Amino acid sequence: MEFVRHLLVFLHLLGMGALIGALLLQFRSPEVVNKGWLHGAGLQLITGIALMALAPLTGAEYNHMKLGIKLLVVVAILGLAFAFTAKKVNPRWLPPVLGGLVVLNVGLAVFWT
Repeated sequence: MEFVRHLLVFLHLLGMGALIGALLLQFRSPEVVNKGWLHGAGLQLITGIALMALAPLTGAEYNHMKLGIKLLVVVAILGLAFAFTAKKVNPRWLPPVLGGLVVLNVGLAVFWT
């Protein structure tokens, strides 16, 4: 069971890396929302929920308030990315907001103990 938890944490961190990569690509071409936002946020969401579901089996204890806020942030990233992926022209505020949400989520993960 410990291997599964480590695998999920690994995939969760890869999702975070995908979001950072999507942010860097977004600043390169800000007029189009790239699909990396959807893939990275989706991976973070799925692995985060799986880690929470495995918590009773692995004996891990998590701060539910922290994880609830992180869940809201990743759902906001997914919602914004999904809403603006199909549009040809996106607002100028979108890349900084998505980037800020990614940084907020990473900051919550690291600094909220």
